Amino acid sequence: MEKKFYLVREDVLPEAMKKVVLAKQLLERKKAASVAEAAQLANISRGVFYKYRDAIFPFQAVTKENIVTLFFHLEDRSGTLSQLLGVVAAAGCNVLTIHQTIPLQGRANVTLSVSTNDMNEEIDELLAKLRQLEFVEKVEIVGSGVY
Repeated sequence: MEKKFYLVREDVLPEAMKKVVLAKQLLERKKAASVAEAAQLANISRGVFYKYRDAIFPFQAVTKENIVTLFFHLEDRSGTLSQLLGVVAAAGCNVLTIHQTIPLQGRANVTLSVSTNDMNEEIDELLAKLRQLEFVEKVEIVGSGVY
């Protein structure tokens, strides 16, 4: 069965659902060490928390996606894309799209779109690491935004 989603104003939500959002925030922000503690702080039962936890999300949580598009000019060598993706993954980025041109005269262009939501370092640090790879001739950000 296909699930339908609705955008609902907070003031018409049942109090239990609002409290589940509060409990989830307490857990995310490490203000509660367990579901039991978060439920107690939000004044709901654990049963209510588990009933609604996968059914309600703040609007921003489902609409914000930080995406950066990177352009690379690479030497055409075996394993270069794999190595490049390893560095990107180690930074906590999630690769959304990859486009690679057919290598010409020993060079290839690659464009990566990556989600930076779970990135564990600054974008400048990642770019510096990518530029240090011996097969990377050029790397630049060609786009970024919150979607």
